[in-house]
Amino acid sequence: MAYYYKVKPKKASKCYLRQKDGFVSWDQAAHAQEFMVYPRNITARLAIDESSLSQGELHTFISSRDTKGRKGKLVAMVNSTRSEKIAEVLFTIPKQDREKVMEVTMDMASSMRKACEVAFPNAVQVTDRFHVIRLVTDAMQHVRIDQRWKELDKENQAISKARSLGTKHKPTILSNGDTPKQLLARAKYALYKLPQQWTQSQVHRISLLFQLYPNIEKAYRLAWDFRRIYDSTSKEHAITALRDWMNRAHEASIEHFEIASDTINNHIEGILAFFNNRSTNAHAESFNAQIKLFRANLRGVNNPKIFLYRLQKVFA
Repeated sequence: MAYYYKVKPKKASKCYLRQKDGFVSWDQAAHAQEFMVYPRNITARLAIDESSLSQGELHTFISSRDTKGRKGKLVAMVNSTRSEKIAEVLFTIPKQDREKVMEVTMDMASSMRKACEVAFPNAVQVTDRFHVIRLVTDAMQHVRIDQRWKELDKENQAISKARSLGTKHKPTILSNGDTPKQLLARAKYALYKLPQQWTQSQVHRISLLFQLYPNIEKAYRLAWDFRRIYDSTSKEHAITALRDWMNRAHEASIEHFEIASDTINNHIEGILAFFNNRSTNAHAESFNAQIKLFRANLRGVNNPKIFLYRLQKVFA
């Protein structure tokens, strides 16, 4: 457009914002970089999550899960992850609107949970399944990583000993051609799969891994047993299975799983609330992806206030 009218692009952009786009008369311009709130978009089912807009700064987004498409999706945006600040902004929404909220999905962040407790008194808080499963699979991978560091240390000591004796170090080569440290590194992605999904080479690699490191096999079995709990259609069955799993996680005497078990126990109400309606926070993750795509299409954030104005025009 600037080329057509033979003016500089910056000047054309300023004129457009002042005359056509409504930016000058935007009612939330004064506080947009701190928070934005749209009470008219609130519905019975909400999602809350954090996302980075620019320079790694985290913002908390509250969105409606009942809204299809993009319009009317954004309920509030807060330039903070502190529960006090989030609650303060949410309290600007009339009480009768906040009491309509029946369910809020979220990750395992305590700040979001505290803010929602006070802002949405009638809402059931649902801890997202994906984040809980990732906690357990991360515990499994940490067992593998810890063992890999031990093998690296063992190899370094063997190399130092060989040098002191004036000989050349010969690493241990396993039947599949891997060294122990390579075996531990290359098994990473196979551990995310079920046994029936492994290729022939992965079957060989994992069999060696479990034979050499029984703790990793124990961690793998625990991780996949936990994932199967979410296949339950009965909440009562899920409660029993979850309690049994937490007991086995402590009996396994693997530090990472003990920590994971304690964390799950601290979020047990939100985790079990999933089995009421099988609600997830996929909506919030999708919303985050849409925001990132929107930012990429605009080639980044040059002017934060203008960016937020355009963001709310699309999503609010």
